[in-house]
Amino acid sequence: MLQSTTPKMLHWSLIVSALGVCVAVLGGYCGWSLFPNMVHKKVEQSVILADGSEQYKRFVNLPQPLNFKVYIFNVTNPDMIQHGAIPIVEEIGPYVYKQFRHKKVKHFSRDGSKITYVQNVHFDFDADASAPYTQDDRIVALNMHMNAFLQVFEREITDIFQGFANRLNSRLNRTPGVRILKRLMERIRGKRKSVLQISENDPGLALLLVHLNANLKAVFNDPRSMFVHTSAREYLFDGVRFCINPQGIAKAICNQIKESGSKTIREQSDGSLAFSFFGHKNGSGHDVYEVHTGKGDAMKVLEIQKLDDSHNLQVWLNASTEGETSVCNQINGTDASSYPPFRQRGDSMYIFSADICRSVQLFYQADIQYEGIPGYRYSIGENFINDIGPEHDNECFCVDKLANVIKRKNGCLYAGALDLTTCLDAPVILTLPHMLGASNEYRKMIRGLKPDAKKHQTFVDVQSLTGTPLRGGKRVQFNMFLKSINRIGITENLTTVLMPAVWVEEGIQLNGEMVAFFKKKLINTLKTLNIVHWAALCGGVGVALISLLYYLYQKGRGEEPPLK
Repeated sequence: MLQSTTPKMLHWSLIVSALGVCVAVLGGYCGWSLFPNMVHKKVEQSVILADGSEQYKRFVNLPQPLNFKVYIFNVTNPDMIQHGAIPIVEEIGPYVYKQFRHKKVKHFSRDGSKITYVQNVHFDFDADASAPYTQDDRIVALNMHMNAFLQVFEREITDIFQGFANRLNSRLNRTPGVRILKRLMERIRGKRKSVLQISENDPGLALLLVHLNANLKAVFNDPRSMFVHTSAREYLFDGVRFCINPQGIAKAICNQIKESGSKTIREQSDGSLAFSFFGHKNGSGHDVYEVHTGKGDAMKVLEIQKLDDSHNLQVWLNASTEGETSVCNQINGTDASSYPPFRQRGDSMYIFSADICRSVQLFYQADIQYEGIPGYRYSIGENFINDIGPEHDNECFCVDKLANVIKRKNGCLYAGALDLTTCLDAPVILTLPHMLGASNEYRKMIRGLKPDAKKHQTFVDVQSLTGTPLRGGKRVQFNMFLKSINRIGITENLTTVLMPAVWVEEGIQLNGEMVAFFKKKLINTLKTLNIVHWAALCGGVGVALISLLYYLYQKGRGEEPPLK
């Protein structure tokens, strides 16, 4: 009986071995071809913006608020700075806000490949996350609106004072100061000199500066220094008031400031003005975006196609060739709320930030895990604000709008600083927090900075398959040059320094609810497919090997398998 069954067993061992090979091949095909193609198509379908889809709903209303953290540089020696001392600052914060974004969709394009919208933003103060800091904390910070006015005055005296002259009433037109003003305007138009050059040689303009100097008190609430004593609430959102019941020339100055259109300055119900860093961001948006929906090409999903009906910016310098847009004015990438899918190691991607009027390139850094979700980490490179100038083929960022500041001979700022004057209509300088990586020409003039790459570098962790941001932070610092301006008494003893005001971190970290949702929809499915793939592959190979070894073993014992 044993002799008769053994050949049959050997026969079946070959069949089982062949079946094992088939299962292994099928497992390999599924794992390396069928399943990836299925997942690829499913991801493509899920990321495309189609009216009424789940992705569209998440696009219109972000499923969780962004974190908006603000750190203020409190000035500890304001009186000493007024006498030429180097500023000493102390970081306080974070003041944490929840940033809610809602997109008001205007329309889809006819072919469904573009969507146009306006984005509304709302900020809620998070007292628990901010503790022990509160919005009522008293601070001493750079008086941004007064400093900006003085520097704009220095740079554009012709335009500013032409506006003043047009708005002075008939009584003021008979005063000696205004008659001097009108004569000087004609002379300045012809000479086109800087205010400092003229003031050194022109007694008339020197007298005009004296008039301006005398009216600063009425405009800016009798300031004793270049720093304002206020609360975090007022400085960041509610507004620091000035131009309270001005008269005469002071009123003309206030009217000019009001009509300049600065986003950070708003008129109050009593006619006064108020400056705040972020108050203008809280509410209805005005920028009109057109982005790609991903239809026809999922790799372009959410890429910005137009901003305010233009494919490019008109903020930075353009190439000398007529009609050619410079690299600085190009709009590339998404708004950082999401990224194109199917990321690859070693690649790079762009985000566009309207707050700083430029596109920013992010580079792959490493593989990461966030709450069990695999992804890639990206961060900014040297080409953000370190490598700027003609030697890096991006001198279009060197707008050279600031007089008598710390800069290179060619007008570009030193490494680590970017002039946002043409972006914000104010002489604001962008750096990384605590001037991380900035040139020593700037850092050596401030005490209290503690740059740390882990805390202050911009980064984002992205789920590589879908392009979903898992965790990240856009971290930037806003500064202004503090300097002496001729004939303006409150500035006469100042040492020229790049003065930090605030730095912000705007980012996201998926909460537990979103992590669970993401794992259920994608990660667990991928794990199941992976288990099926390797179980079929390894199981098939294992069965084939065992069956083949059994066949060889029995054959080696001299029990020939049947030929049939």
